[in-house]
Amino acid sequence: MNQPPNGFWAQAAADPDRTVLVAPGGEEWSAGRLHADANRMVHGLRAAGMREGDAFAVVLPNGTELLTAHLAAAQAGFYLVPVNHHLVGPEIAWIVADSGARVLITHERFATAATAAADEAGLPESHRYAVGTAPGCRPYADLLDGHPAAPPEGRTLGWVMNYTSGTTGRPRGIRRPLPGKPPEETYLGGFLGIFGIRPFDDNVHIVCSPLYHTAVLQFASAALHIGHPLVLMDGWAPEEMLRLIDTHRCTHTHMVPTQFHRLLALPDEVKARYDVSSMRHAIHGAAPCPDHVKRAMIDWWGSCVEEYYAASEGGGAFATAEDWLKKPGTVGKAWPISELAVFDDEGNQLPAGQLGTVYMKMSTGGFSYHKDEAKTRKYRIGDFFTVGDLGVLDADGYLFLRDRKIDMIIAGGVNIYPAEIESALLTHPAVADAAAFGIPHADRGEEVKAVVEPAEGYEPGDALAAEILAHCGERLAGYKRPRSVDFVTAMPRDPNGKLYKRRLREPYWEGHRRPL
Repeated sequence: MNQPPNGFWAQAAADPDRTVLVAPGGEEWSAGRLHADANRMVHGLRAAGMREGDAFAVVLPNGTELLTAHLAAAQAGFYLVPVNHHLVGPEIAWIVADSGARVLITHERFATAATAAADEAGLPESHRYAVGTAPGCRPYADLLDGHPAAPPEGRTLGWVMNYTSGTTGRPRGIRRPLPGKPPEETYLGGFLGIFGIRPFDDNVHIVCSPLYHTAVLQFASAALHIGHPLVLMDGWAPEEMLRLIDTHRCTHTHMVPTQFHRLLALPDEVKARYDVSSMRHAIHGAAPCPDHVKRAMIDWWGSCVEEYYAASEGGGAFATAEDWLKKPGTVGKAWPISELAVFDDEGNQLPAGQLGTVYMKMSTGGFSYHKDEAKTRKYRIGDFFTVGDLGVLDADGYLFLRDRKIDMIIAGGVNIYPAEIESALLTHPAVADAAAFGIPHADRGEEVKAVVEPAEGYEPGDALAAEILAHCGERLAGYKRPRSVDFVTAMPRDPNGKLYKRRLREPYWEGHRRPL
């Protein structure tokens, strides 16, 4: 099929027997089966009172139900609100209530938090559905059973309304206006063209991170819409990913640097057991990738290791492996549909080579923070928006990030960027994960603190802390070096690699006011 019909629904109608999904556990789903369930869900949600422009929330693991919900929303003019299933009841309740979700779909694994959230948000039990058994929820099957598998009438494009991670405060929904036209009139897989990924072409996309994350769902859905089968992982394990790539000859994926770090930590004999030569695009983002980790992955996987910079609000930049090797540390040049700029704190655009706040502009349309026009205005300069990252554009248009402005350490009036310190920490074999941030200092304002998650087989304590500090002393200038090391059992990251640094930093600042 050289010229596939535009969008999953048209492709499913044209070739209903084609396998489009390998669910966690290995069950294969045909296009016709997934299409029918998505249609039934539209009818079920409309029967529950939902109309164009309404929202519904899902607290689901990676699986067929979440993709069914996405396809249903996208052809019925609904807003799908994917919720991080690691959140607790009050956090979920905030999102359900703030989004105005009319229906909640969850899974028995997350039912305790989800039903508590629904209670707090005032969502009636008649509008709650759960996969599996969950008190206070109707069975998921009730949403689909008895409804026709035929496409619904009045099909119109809907969107995903993601909520920002909330690392700096209450999460806010990112709401884009609905275009009011049938989904086939928008090329829904065009996003992947930025990375050189084409329709069909024997591509297979492996989903190795949670689909509630903006980029993960966007990559997966775009792949589905241009004819690429999906292989879903429900919970990531490094060797299992290698096995699935080998078994299904996967060609592209979205990853985060934490996954690279843990893949590289596998024994050489395990790495050699699997063939990953089918991979064409291992695209990573969401967090800074230390240089030595990036080089090691390129040495192992080759030129498929590519990088992008974006946010839930939009993007962005893209760097091939060749770009990165030519300009180590870059996150790339602007996407064809995006523009990058660096501004100072007074709103003046800075020339190449000067450090400032990174702003982006998209040619595909704008957004607003749901119910928060003040935040929408605060982080914009004209049509440009920012998520608070600091960076430099070089004379060739390549972007180099320094850190998030809120994470920058100011010690004795000197700006210190934690990402550089964290990269040095991660070169020590005893460090499985690391964070650096500023803590109070009576004279200098802040000093550098390192928090380390020890690698397996290493005992945390004073001796290991001294060894790590000495290691940093050989790699960092004196003012950048951590003054002390604390240890944690597990770093507070979400499964997409985003570090909740605020959770680590806040206890040290009790009774103090940060100088930022």
